Amino acid sequence: MIISICNQASSEERAQLIALLCRITGSQHPMTSVKMAGREVIALDCAQLDAESQALLQQQKAVERLTALNTPYQLVSRAFQSQDTSVLIGDARRCNVVSVGGTTASPVIMAGPCAVENRAQLLTTAQAVKGAGANVLRGGAFKPRTSPYQFQGLGVEGLHLLAEAREETGLPVITEVMEPGLVETVAEHADVLQIGARNMQNYPLLLAVGRHSHKRPVLLKRGLSATIDEWLLAAEYIVAAGNPHVMLCERGIRSYDPQTRNVLDLSCIPLLHQLTHLPIIVDPSHATGRRELVPPMSRASIAAGADGLIIEVHPDPNSALCDGKQSITPEQLQQIIRQTRLYTHMMQEEVVVSA
Repeated sequence: MIISICNQASSEERAQLIALLCRITGSQHPMTSVKMAGREVIALDCAQLDAESQALLQQQKAVERLTALNTPYQLVSRAFQSQDTSVLIGDARRCNVVSVGGTTASPVIMAGPCAVENRAQLLTTAQAVKGAGANVLRGGAFKPRTSPYQFQGLGVEGLHLLAEAREETGLPVITEVMEPGLVETVAEHADVLQIGARNMQNYPLLLAVGRHSHKRPVLLKRGLSATIDEWLLAAEYIVAAGNPHVMLCERGIRSYDPQTRNVLDLSCIPLLHQLTHLPIIVDPSHATGRRELVPPMSRASIAAGADGLIIEVHPDPNSALCDGKQSITPEQLQQIIRQTRLYTHMMQEEVVVSA
């Protein structure tokens, strides 16, 4: 159930609505509204509202209308919002502003090292990915690793280096946040908060990135074995908590074949475009785990309708402290960007001709 709030509602009328919602749902926490497509709305599970409750809500002066949607995820669904969401990256800082999704003509390329290793490595890579034509700099300051003995990242020092790289290149920065208590700290330094695959259903973390004060955009990676419904419901957590600036990232799902790290589910891209208005990014690096497969899967992702790519790049992949086997060189990145943008231009010309 979507509750649309009247633009002219007073603060007192809004407070009365929130108090009523808390009584109806039994929630001990204040309900959160979110502004989407020019509307301020609150989403609820229809099962929480009987006919009497709906009648009480409809009588509230702050309520413009109630809309029932036949889907478990509501705010992120195409049924709620028909037009594609465009997420702006870097608009709150002195750096290049990047638009993802919506009517964006070219795919957005996020590129950089898996992990921030040191200042020289990061700044060298940042300049190289900018020169190759990337739009956003990626780099891990906090790294979740399977083994506790592997390099875990530089932590807050890595955040400072990413901020320095942004100052030098003008590229907005995306980095992973791993726990609720670090959300505000990471948001102070980064332009996009990445939720990794292992944390897709870390609900306290999802709520924290939804509620944080800076309202930075969020890149939500698909879980290792997550269904599409589970993935979209995880996105719903973030949006319902108050942050509508969410992008979905397909990074492959686990299989039984060790030849590749994961199986890149490209069929999910056109399906997601039917189910949701959120932008869709593809990570061919984690999906394949093999650098020679990154270029062809990048092209295939754009052909399937992805709004952008996030790719691991290292000046010397063989010496990388993290995921060197799937990292490409800046020269390879430049070729990928050239090919994907050429392919996008060709697809746009085909659409014009067919129209």
